[in-house]
Amino acid sequence: MTREQYLQHLRTIIGAELDQPFDEDFETWIARHTDNRKWFAAILNIHGRYGVNLKCDPMEADLLRSIFEGVTPAYHMNKVHWNTVYFDSDVPDEELIRMTDMSFQLTAKKRKVK
Repeated sequence: MTREQYLQHLRTIIGAELDQPFDEDFETWIARHTDNRKWFAAILNIHGRYGVNLKCDPMEADLLRSIFEGVTPAYHMNKVHWNTVYFDSDVPDEELIRMTDMSFQLTAKKRKVK
């Protein structure tokens, strides 16, 4: 999946929005929830290579890093809870979408238990 294809996919997620919040940085995109404004994906140019930071359960984060060369501890974020996934890597498109959905769920507004 290319960066452009991924950005297009993010635009289809109900309850999400994309923006570019950093002045004079026209390559970084942030996908966030429309209700709580929390980030669930940060699309970055990391030393000339495009990737996305996604939130992940810590145990699964380590597992994914051991399976895929294209999954590393997150660039500029908490490396326990976030992974960077590179677009030009061995991560299948379906797995990238699954990881994105998981990140969306992990950062969603928590429902109150009555």
